[in-house]
Amino acid sequence: MSIFRTIVRAGVVFGVTAAGATGGLAPALAASQNAIVVNRGVVELETGPADDISVRMAGEIASIIDDGATRRVVPVVGKGPLQNLIDLKYLRGIDLAIVQEDALDYAKQQNFLPGVESLTYIAKLYNEEFHLLARAGINSVNDLAGQTVNVDVKGSGTAVTASRLFDLLNIKVKYADDSQPVALDKLRNGEIAAIAYVAADPAPFFQALKPGSGLHLLGIPPTQAVTAVYAPTRITAADYPNLVAPDHPIDTIAVGNVLMAADLRGLRERERNLDNFVDTFFTGFNGLLAPGFDPKWREVNIAADLPGWTRNTAAAEWLSSNPQVAAAPNPDVLKTLFSRFIDERRQANGGTPMSATDKDALFKQFEAWQRGQAR
Repeated sequence: MSIFRTIVRAGVVFGVTAAGATGGLAPALAASQNAIVVNRGVVELETGPADDISVRMAGEIASIIDDGATRRVVPVVGKGPLQNLIDLKYLRGIDLAIVQEDALDYAKQQNFLPGVESLTYIAKLYNEEFHLLARAGINSVNDLAGQTVNVDVKGSGTAVTASRLFDLLNIKVKYADDSQPVALDKLRNGEIAAIAYVAADPAPFFQALKPGSGLHLLGIPPTQAVTAVYAPTRITAADYPNLVAPDHPIDTIAVGNVLMAADLRGLRERERNLDNFVDTFFTGFNGLLAPGFDPKWREVNIAADLPGWTRNTAAAEWLSSNPQVAAAPNPDVLKTLFSRFIDERRQANGGTPMSATDKDALFKQFEAWQRGQAR
């Protein structure tokens, strides 16, 4: 009897122990399964700083990619385009990054990041405008020679563009690297001459400025050296009624942004996730043109090439399989942009306005040239 009780007790103890072990194992298994589900199809997309338009654009990209089960975009707030390139090449987990075009050129020309050519691009994205806000007494960009211009914090996209632009204009300035709100106080106090700021217009920073402050935007002359690198554009009163007169738009430049991809060769799961992202992003891109999304998406042609850089293999294959996407943009939109470009260039060169008939004839020649380039 004593032996029987001992065996029964042993059986009970074993049962409790086994149950305890199983009970402890179940949460661990569940956690492991959850980890697999949560990480399924994830790509990490690095943006600019917290106040940059790229943060919003990344969120909107995520809204058309995420399906709650097999695809997910995790935006990561970055520190600037040059750091984004470093992170894209070396930081564990970063699959994609939004980077300014001129930062890509800088990195390659200055050998800033050896092996940067291994990074590929998915698509050219939106443009941002270069704003140059000056205090009273500074009437042209040439007046900034020898003066202090704030270009945002070190490594920022504005710092990259401003440095390159002033070099192209052959204007030597002194650079300051305060945050833009701090710089605005210094500008008002006369401690600095101007603030450079690359931002998608209309930018809240400039919309908040009140009339009568004495602060004003300076035009960027569309010299041959400048237009060889940057696309000319204009800032109008519709963007900033407190800063720009209705009949005096401000000439400036557009700074392009690119969706870049890490070199994931040999990392099969991440490469597969990226391929899945590309397919979904390209297939669903038109959804970003709908009301409710940022108007900047309407500037984007995902089939546009980025000279000097290699397109990501999955992106190139998708475009090859969907040739209708690589066709020219909406003809009416293209014609309007073409007309605006002609007007701006003629005005900049002191020429008289071109008639609508002459513009139509020139546009037809452009279309014929474009078809020839496409062959």
